[in-house]
Amino acid sequence: MKQNLKPLVIALAVALPLIGAAVAFSVRAADDKKPAAAAPKPALTVTVTQPQTATLPVRVAANGNVAAWQEASIGTEANGLRLAQVLVNVGDVVKRGQVLATFAPETVQADIAQMRAGLAEAEAMLAEAKANAQRARDLQPSGALSAQQITQFLTAERTAQARVEAQQAMAKVQQLRLSQTRVLAPDNGVISARSATVGAVLPAGQELFRMIRQGRLEWRAEVPSADVAAIKPGMSATITPPAGSALKGTVRMVAPTVDPQTRNGLVYVDLAEPGSAKAGMFARGEFEVGSGQGLTLPQSAVLLRDGFSYVLRVGADSKVSEAKVKVGRRVGDRVEILSGLAADVRVVASGGGFLGDGDTVRVVEAADKPAVKSAAASAAAAPVAAK
Repeated sequence: MKQNLKPLVIALAVALPLIGAAVAFSVRAADDKKPAAAAPKPALTVTVTQPQTATLPVRVAANGNVAAWQEASIGTEANGLRLAQVLVNVGDVVKRGQVLATFAPETVQADIAQMRAGLAEAEAMLAEAKANAQRARDLQPSGALSAQQITQFLTAERTAQARVEAQQAMAKVQQLRLSQTRVLAPDNGVISARSATVGAVLPAGQELFRMIRQGRLEWRAEVPSADVAAIKPGMSATITPPAGSALKGTVRMVAPTVDPQTRNGLVYVDLAEPGSAKAGMFARGEFEVGSGQGLTLPQSAVLLRDGFSYVLRVGADSKVSEAKVKVGRRVGDRVEILSGLAADVRVVASGGGFLGDGDTVRVVEAADKPAVKSAAASAAAAPVAAK
């Protein structure tokens, strides 16, 4: 029995390797017949761009308040008179010499009449004193009058003359009081406040109105001490009030001191055209202090996610990868890239919001130089964030 099994075992030992080889060959043949794996399909067709060097204006940002260039206080000079009329109100535009209010003149007119009567009496007494003095001079050589009498007549003449001059001075004072019953605008401007009330009897010096002289407003910008030295009189500034379009201004003066508490210096900017700006209004603004070179990208290439700025880099394999960047100034449709991106890297120019990290894209090249020229040309007109 054992002798019959031995040839069978030998046959199986020879056949099994041959069968395994045949199976392996057939499997490889089947694998070779399978189609090749399909290439990944592009998620989006995009244009790419590279950072370009552009000349960007250097600007200093500041906050401040809009205020009157000069505010005049207009009050009463006459004492104890009743206010009869108030002819202007807050917001009225007035001219130099325009009547703003009037006081009742009856009391002053009565005083003037009294002064005139007193002056007439003094002039009559002067005429008599002059005649007596002249007779004394004529009789002096004859000795008809003593030296004492002559002196008395001459002294009476001088006293009468002084009395007349005193009455004339008092009459001028009353005339001045009469002119003070009309309150006049000291300059062209806009009435900013009114405290005058008809019927009030006011003491001298009481304020009736406040006026913005010539209607001029200025922006008083608080600039950090590190940036004050870069700002000079005559520089241009762009001011943006809370409501309304941006305004143009010119630096009038830089304060000679810095606040020791805030470490800010005041810069006074004249607003030639105040527009929607009002005195007391808060406003933001920027000063153009020079220019410099910087790498820029189109704004469409920079994505904002979770409070940070990102760009999508495109690799040689057409796959995108997300890169966090730090942005700076903005000029027209260009954004300055401060860090996080090399100058020779290709990035998605637009449509990055539809892509994710690792997506495959189909790339279409886009010329970027015209955009850079446009950004440089619009630098003076477009607002720029401080670096």
